[in-house]
Amino acid sequence: MRNNSEIPRLGIGIGLRPAHYEEIFSQNPEIDWFEIISENFMDLEGKSMANLEKILERYPVVQHGVNLAIGSPTPLDWDYLKKLKSLTRKTKTPWLSDHLCWGRLPGAHFHDLLPLPYTQEVIDYVAERARIVQDFLEIPFALENLSSYVAYTQDQMPEWEFYTAVVEKADIFMMLDVNNIYVSSRNHEFDAEEYIKGVPMERVLQIHLAGHTDHGTYVLDSHDRHVRDEVWELYGKVWPQTGGVSTLLEWDDNFLPFDETWKEALRAKHYQKELCHL
Repeated sequence: MRNNSEIPRLGIGIGLRPAHYEEIFSQNPEIDWFEIISENFMDLEGKSMANLEKILERYPVVQHGVNLAIGSPTPLDWDYLKKLKSLTRKTKTPWLSDHLCWGRLPGAHFHDLLPLPYTQEVIDYVAERARIVQDFLEIPFALENLSSYVAYTQDQMPEWEFYTAVVEKADIFMMLDVNNIYVSSRNHEFDAEEYIKGVPMERVLQIHLAGHTDHGTYVLDSHDRHVRDEVWELYGKVWPQTGGVSTLLEWDDNFLPFDETWKEALRAKHYQKELCHL
């Protein structure tokens, strides 16, 4: 059984975004690592790759994807996977993650992270595909939990049981998004701490944090504001149970200057040192 003891601990990072390139290249900030969206760099030539090469000269880089759509009722896209693998060789990413979702139908790609039905049939289907992907990429592969807004009438179990069953059957890892747990707990009215208790923390190789927008009747995973206190509190409970895996702040709209974004990410150190007593 795979566990996260084999996974490097990189510290605290942020998502690499073009809005921050000028500050990063001029200041060379003391940041632990960057996460990139794989699909933004799969063309191994051009300006995007030139910028990435500048980053790779100084910082560790981890790849995170949005287009795999592992649960879709379509064959695995081998052209996409070959390009993805080529990029992993370029970045030397220690692991790669994508989302536990679907987003394709024959002849259509919705470019959205759509939730799956929580059934045994879907567990078996997704787990086999995830096993194949990890074997092909030849690096640790993780699936991320979604922020969700709808549920299926055929669901047979809560999300955390479904998520656990997929990664354990495939013998892969979890990329645990703590903000998504909170968002989904509000939207579906479950206990976020029960979710945490139901997840095998030894399978978690990375944690995501982000800000959300509270609309009262629902919560939106907007990635455009500071992490809420409720999410930081959950992080303080999750992180020590993982053995101290790498933590990443996502910020994807209404960008702050780089220094302010990095300052927000560094709040994780407070919860690691003070709240977690580690």
